[in-house]
Amino acid sequence: MAGTSIGPTSSAGRILTDSHFGRYPLGVDLHTTVADRLAGGDQRYTANRRAVVEVLEKSDRPLTIPEILEHRSGLAQSSLYRNLAVLEETGVVHRVHSSDDFARYELAEDLAGHHHHLICSSCGTVADFTVAADVEATLAAAFEGVAGATGFRAEHHRLDLVGRCRDCA
Repeated sequence: MAGTSIGPTSSAGRILTDSHFGRYPLGVDLHTTVADRLAGGDQRYTANRRAVVEVLEKSDRPLTIPEILEHRSGLAQSSLYRNLAVLEETGVVHRVHSSDDFARYELAEDLAGHHHHLICSSCGTVADFTVAADVEATLAAAFEGVAGATGFRAEHHRLDLVGRCRDCA
């Protein structure tokens, strides 16, 4: 992507990024990494947890629990809640809060790639986007400046743009 473009959109109008569809940092196998993280938390990589990871891996945006269930029939809702809690505790998934009543889940940034979110303040839809490397470097420098001036020690950053999506505009 050149300039400050946030990437192409799919036919559904969602932002598509290079951080999805199985593109992980060089040499990283998603399922081996997930199994290792779960083992570090004294948890197993069960078939249901793998199913959840696979649904999130294929998604181009964070998903709600009902959306995850739509993509994986046979997965019990109560089991999904428990598995998402374990996956979140062990750093495999990240919960994204939006403007509606539904939490959304995505793979952790170090597994899916660095990205940001567009959050619709009307319908709650969340879409991922990335920016060009030079823009990302400018953002990181600005955030470092703020952190340094306040004595805050930043570990990473997330940027959420809140507004109205194309359907709600």
